[in-house]
Amino acid sequence: MILACQKITKAFGGDTILNNINFLINEGEKAALIGINGAGKTTLLKIITGEYEADGGEVVLQKGATMGYLSQVIDVTSRRTIYEEMLDAKKEIIDMEQNIRTLEQSISRLSGEELENAMENYSRLTERFEKANGYAWKSEINGVLKGLGFTEEEFDTPIHTLSGGQKTRVALSRILLTQPDIILLDEPTNHLDMDAIRWLETFLGNYRGAVLIVSHDRYFLDRVVSKVIEIEAGDSQTFLGNYSQYAEKKKAQRDAQMKLYLNQQQEIKHQEEVITKLRSFNREKSIRRAESREKMLDKMERVDKPVVLNSRMRIALEPEVMSGNDVLTIENLSKSFENKPLFRNLNLSIQRGEVVGLLGANGTGKTTLLKIINRHLRPDGGKIHYGAKVSIGYYDQEQHVLNDEKTIFDEISDAYPKLTNTRIRNVLAAFLFTGDRVFQQIGTLSGGEKGRVSLAKLMLSNANFLILDEPTNHLDIQSREILEDAINAYEGTVFYVSHDRYFINQTATRILDLSPEGIVNYKGNYTYYLEQKEAGNIAADSESVANLSTAETTPATSSSSKEDWKKSREEAARQRKRANELKKTEAEISRLEEENEEIKNEMNNPEIASNVSRLMELSTKYEENEAALLELYDKWEELSED
Repeated sequence: MILACQKITKAFGGDTILNNINFLINEGEKAALIGINGAGKTTLLKIITGEYEADGGEVVLQKGATMGYLSQVIDVTSRRTIYEEMLDAKKEIIDMEQNIRTLEQSISRLSGEELENAMENYSRLTERFEKANGYAWKSEINGVLKGLGFTEEEFDTPIHTLSGGQKTRVALSRILLTQPDIILLDEPTNHLDMDAIRWLETFLGNYRGAVLIVSHDRYFLDRVVSKVIEIEAGDSQTFLGNYSQYAEKKKAQRDAQMKLYLNQQQEIKHQEEVITKLRSFNREKSIRRAESREKMLDKMERVDKPVVLNSRMRIALEPEVMSGNDVLTIENLSKSFENKPLFRNLNLSIQRGEVVGLLGANGTGKTTLLKIINRHLRPDGGKIHYGAKVSIGYYDQEQHVLNDEKTIFDEISDAYPKLTNTRIRNVLAAFLFTGDRVFQQIGTLSGGEKGRVSLAKLMLSNANFLILDEPTNHLDIQSREILEDAINAYEGTVFYVSHDRYFINQTATRILDLSPEGIVNYKGNYTYYLEQKEAGNIAADSESVANLSTAETTPATSSSSKEDWKKSREEAARQRKRANELKKTEAEISRLEEENEEIKNEMNNPEIASNVSRLMELSTKYEENEAALLELYDKWEELSED
């Protein structure tokens, strides 16, 4: 065990964020910390690092263990260059190497006891140096910096001149080079391109220490972690496996709990109906039975209703009119900036109903291409043809479509005046704007919050051709799933740029790989694209393996469905028979109770009081009916419980 959190609690301003957090990380283990935005993930990391103090509970770090922490916000004002910062990370090893060189020089001049002591120190120091992989420290620095996207020409850049994303990569590089026993990473992939993310996946997979990651990049978590710690409603739960395995287990758990909850609610309702019916019989025995059932109901341990996730909400993207089959055709498109060509002689076409993902390294012109298609930029050459009745809805990272002076609610309601308040609030709630937050001014929002407002606005646009630039940036996992579901159900056409490989895998029907040499077409999702690219296939136009496997499993599914249908018919027949018996039993109970009521009235009639034989006859009949009623009550209860 390298790290343990035991009963951690934390509140801010009376609001409890963390209520009962319990988990442990073993040596060398890679774990994910997940939860909706605001669940307290970053707060928990800061409690572990000591930046925040917990209100209760304990953080236990293995004695002598070292820790590295990558925050989402990096405030680095160092005057060092990138390479000098890395040298500082390796200072202990560099100092060790210098001491070894000094000893080597002095050994040649020493003799006797001094030489023996120097040789002993030299042996001990070189052993430590080798264990720390000291001979490779230069290649380690180069490898990490290049792996995270820095070129050798950038190594001498002063850190204080870098952008926020570049500073984050510098901070991450330093942490990886110091090789602590456990690394805490808060959204490490936010400022990395796909090549850098893949490099980081490999690095962390081979890392000897433990890693705890907060990330919305589900594909990254699938490749790296073997444990998922979920924070939900202030509590924590641990699942073994990667993110996809967690998602399956969590769904099964939630479905099972919902089934248990619904079954119990049905049972409670049924028991209440039985109690009411037994009381209506108004007999001492039936009343005792009703009271007994009430006591059992009071003692029943109630099942909590599982949390209903935002991701279960269904937000519909509905085009107002259908476009023609040919949505977009580009011929010989070229674009340069400051005489530096991004792309030239670019050709592509998109058909109605396709969901096309545009991939490529940073700087290849992906966002520029989207802006040209959306008429926000002019190309240097080439032609763009839009199909019949094409209506474009555009989402850009810079949020140019929003008015900073308006509130969130007004931004939506002004754009779509016919929408009801309920519809607007439902869409905003799907993107985590609830309660009074919908009346926040756009200008006061963060970049990520503005992005969510833009997506909410886009989802109501009724466009039939959506152009999206990094639509999942700053969205939590649930909001990403909402967007995935909406795109998969969308009857229009989608063309997007995204670094979210899980999102691409879930939605794309085709991948376009953009490079300075042009565009390569892959007919399938991200996994298919990756398989073809790694296999060295330049273009892949065949159907994906996933589609073939689906076709192969169809007959088995059909046979299973037939068997299920047969069982369901038999069960339905049994239920109809039971319902008929219950109905007949209730009718017979009512008939006998009415008959006994009439018998009692007749026996109380003064004219019958002197007629002994009639009284005997009525009394016998009353007792026979009472005996029959007792049997019918038992039968009714038995049928009710079935």
